[in-house]
Amino acid sequence: MLDYISTRRRDDVVKNFEEVVLEGLAADGGLYVPAACPVITPDEMHAMRNVPYTGIAHRVIQPFTEGCIDSDALYRIIDKAYKNFDHPEIAPLVPIDKGLYVMELFHGPTLAFKDMALQFLGHLFDHILQKRDKKLTIVGATSGDTGSAAIEACRDKDTMDVFMLHPKDRVSEVQRRQMTTVLSPNIHNIAIEGSFDDCQDLVKALFADQDFRAEKNLSAVNSINWGRIVAQIAYYVYAYLKLSSEKGTENIVFAVPTGNFGNIYAGYVASSMGVPVKKLLIGTNSNDILFRFLESGTMKTETVVPTTSPSMDIQISSNFERVLFDLYGRDGEAVTGTMQYFRSKGPFALDDAMMTRLREIFAAYRFDDAATKEIMRHLHKQSGYIADPHSAIGIGAAEKYIWNSPLEEKDAVVALATAHPAKFPDAVEDATGHFPPLPARLAGLHRQEERLSVLPNDLQQLKTFIREQK
Repeated sequence: MLDYISTRRRDDVVKNFEEVVLEGLAADGGLYVPAACPVITPDEMHAMRNVPYTGIAHRVIQPFTEGCIDSDALYRIIDKAYKNFDHPEIAPLVPIDKGLYVMELFHGPTLAFKDMALQFLGHLFDHILQKRDKKLTIVGATSGDTGSAAIEACRDKDTMDVFMLHPKDRVSEVQRRQMTTVLSPNIHNIAIEGSFDDCQDLVKALFADQDFRAEKNLSAVNSINWGRIVAQIAYYVYAYLKLSSEKGTENIVFAVPTGNFGNIYAGYVASSMGVPVKKLLIGTNSNDILFRFLESGTMKTETVVPTTSPSMDIQISSNFERVLFDLYGRDGEAVTGTMQYFRSKGPFALDDAMMTRLREIFAAYRFDDAATKEIMRHLHKQSGYIADPHSAIGIGAAEKYIWNSPLEEKDAVVALATAHPAKFPDAVEDATGHFPPLPARLAGLHRQEERLSVLPNDLQQLKTFIREQK
């Protein structure tokens, strides 16, 4: 059985896969990671080159679930997770230019990459809870897409209640309506008067209150939950195997529009498992804490600025703590001290050796709204491809990398497209002149009844609200 530990570990407490999925956030405030990373050998990689997406996902996820979920049950969970995707390949690769591909991760029910993980996590929760005869209270914060994907995955399930927080008036209308038009009795949408970071801090504070956490049996669906990370690793492996089989690709670069660092962290784990990742490119908008950190070596927050890519309007990228844990040699005391200092006093810096290691793996690129619009415009003009603002930032990072580091013959760069352009139609129309329609199955979204509650950025009022719901 694979053991899991907290990034802030102060003792020898270990958990199994089911426990870390149900808990979400560790009791000490840390994030769960496996004690050792499973590896897929080059021979195994070669043998999987023509396996469909669901088969690759099973091979990637299975070692992380060892001792908790049997192989057949895992197959059933994966099949349920991806059966309602619109594209037969689940995560198709679209060639854009020589050596440059876009991997579309938005063919799930809510048109965002979050479906890739949350459809899996919803069915995983249900499987574990039915087996244990338990009920869960899921609390999450969303900057737009996590909420709708989690709600779609968990709606109408008797084993769980969902309380999803989003920043009031800071998500797109489509994103909001995909959440608030779900009227299932186990779904509760909360608009917080504040930023996404405020929402995220409220969720973390709920988990830090051990009495409330036990009273409501809390769990998380944000990207801090290892059950989400493990599902996301699969599409990195899939992309490499697909290009290796069809194009002879030997080394691969991934460009990822990055907010809370969960998506790109999954690429980091894929590299640890054996995918020959040459570089992981962080694409940021004006909320560029990760870009500034890679440049300076100092992690420093600034005020969140609203942009046309709202799902990335974040200053504190929670999942970076998992990489920090590795940089510190898996020293939980060091991570605890750094994170407590960062939260209470301000900026922290890493030494030169740590930054050198980090820059060997990651590079970062920043695009403000004007630059993002220009990427969308020229992409459409040159190739006919229409990208939403988030995906455009990933593509822009890929293009900058290729410009600065010409590709070797057997290299490929894959930019992750994280949302369907119809989720951000105004920004797309402004950049390209084309208004992207919603798929037919969502055509009536703007006419449906909405249900949500507005709360101030106040922990006690949030607790009271959760307790009052039946």
